[in-house]
Amino acid sequence: MTLPRRHFLGSSLVALGGTLLDALLTPIWKWRNPIVVEAATDTTETSPVQYFDVAQQAGLRIPNVWGGIKHKVLIVETKGSGIAFFDYDNDGWLDIYLTNGSRLNEHWPPGQAPTTHLYKNNRDGTFTDVSEKSGIARSGWQTGVCVGDYDNDGWDDLFCTFWGRNILFHNNGDGTFTDVTRKAGLYQEKGRWGTGSTFLDYDRDGHLDLFVCNFVKLDPDKPPSPDDMTFCQWKGIPTMCGPRGLPGDTNLLYHNNGDGTFTDVTEQAGILKPGTRYSITAVSYDFDNDGWPDIYVAVDSMPSILFRNNHNGTFTDVAVMAGCAYNDDGHEQAGMGIGVADYDCDGWLDIFKTNFVDDTCDLYHNNGDGTFSEVSFSSGIGVNNRYVAWGCGFLDYDNDGWPDIMQVNGHVYPEVDKYNIGERFKNPRIVYKNLGNGHFQDVSKQMGPGISARYSSRGAAFGDYDNDGGIDALINNMNDLPSLLHNTGGNKQNWIKIKLLGTKCNRTAIGARVRVVIGKHAQIDEVHSGGSVMSQSDLRLHFGLGRTQTVDLIEVKWPTTQAVERFTAVRANQILTIREGAGIVSNFTPQKS
Repeated sequence: MTLPRRHFLGSSLVALGGTLLDALLTPIWKWRNPIVVEAATDTTETSPVQYFDVAQQAGLRIPNVWGGIKHKVLIVETKGSGIAFFDYDNDGWLDIYLTNGSRLNEHWPPGQAPTTHLYKNNRDGTFTDVSEKSGIARSGWQTGVCVGDYDNDGWDDLFCTFWGRNILFHNNGDGTFTDVTRKAGLYQEKGRWGTGSTFLDYDRDGHLDLFVCNFVKLDPDKPPSPDDMTFCQWKGIPTMCGPRGLPGDTNLLYHNNGDGTFTDVTEQAGILKPGTRYSITAVSYDFDNDGWPDIYVAVDSMPSILFRNNHNGTFTDVAVMAGCAYNDDGHEQAGMGIGVADYDCDGWLDIFKTNFVDDTCDLYHNNGDGTFSEVSFSSGIGVNNRYVAWGCGFLDYDNDGWPDIMQVNGHVYPEVDKYNIGERFKNPRIVYKNLGNGHFQDVSKQMGPGISARYSSRGAAFGDYDNDGGIDALINNMNDLPSLLHNTGGNKQNWIKIKLLGTKCNRTAIGARVRVVIGKHAQIDEVHSGGSVMSQSDLRLHFGLGRTQTVDLIEVKWPTTQAVERFTAVRANQILTIREGAGIVSNFTPQKS
């Protein structure tokens, strides 16, 4: 039987050795007789869907570099960075963008500093490094990435955040990119710690605006010297400090002027009203179904933010009233990553948020009235609290028509490996299967070596890189090679994939909502930028269809005009391209692998 969280705590007072208040205020690792909740997983079973890491065979052989390997002295060394799946050359196949970092006080020889990398999809399961040719390779601490066609020229552009100065790369349409940060009005003289970002059209004028998270105020031009470092303790282990005690920063909103430039509208839009926060990841969806994009921000060690769009160019943070700022016990959490989907197919978008070790990740169920219910325990998500969780996403890995969840994990303190506290720096991934009744089951041990492999992972992106109908995963591993998890078996059931092209709305169609109906079963999703942890997943929308060979109805609601286009009796196992006002302009039926 699944118990709600308060019942779980209330019935455990004897084991905790005190009152309910004691239970709430005492960290889990200090409980006298801690209750260990194990996932209801049959380890003897094997899922028909398996994930295998094919990164090296695919040509992804450049390691991530991010801070010290065995010891970290500054908080920037622990956060890591995001990753991206996106089709930069419009050939219908997902390419890969890998962020990269540096090491403190490291003086790299000329030409040997770690750089970011762009890999072109060769359409045969392999990738070619085109970083130098594309002009996109950069050194420095690049933290996050999001994608969108900000100038509506038909080519998706790249916005990159840094501990330093952010960069807007314009896609020239010929395989190259140009740094247009200054020209676009996005350059900042003073460096900051940018983290997650998301393109959105908040005023529905057909031009993509930009929301940018900032984490803590830590000057990249004058980082503290080793002699000035202070150290803290975590479970008795000497570690670096933060973020608590460090000054938080404020987020940014830029309005697209429609001429290739942006204007900072942060203050007048109400983005400063929540005050300083340790913001990590942002994503934009229409959470209240009013036709206007809202913004959700995962915040570390402080209340998370839900900016409701007021339809007049301003936003209001309603996260506390809406029930998605804290966990079910009213506690702040170390929010990291965000996944969004209508997991119970009731027509309202729900939120999954990852958090720090000794805390559960959150599943916020959208109640359809402007509020959310935190259902982590009642849904089955609350069985895991032993990992620092980062990148995440909803993905229908077995194409049964119900969005599942994948999260990647990795501790922030390499020092834990030296102590017998039951924790390790490198951790396996977690997969939750959606049972279709509001509940999830941890099936991680059934999902193959790509899930059980241990890394200290950060960013994660999801998409079908080989166009075979199974959703794959791209994962950034700290100070290690990336993982490219190939889904085998997921395409045994049917699916439909939809690429949207805006004409009156923004060209990338960010904010467009698609509804796919089979009988009485209806799924929804929206084209979105950013998410997971500071990462970008496939902009195409993927829907599992189970055994159904034909989709009864596909509805597309375009964001600027709110016009709805409908398509009936659509054959399964296709990649459709739908252009606003023109209908289905192309379709591709891949061969099953």
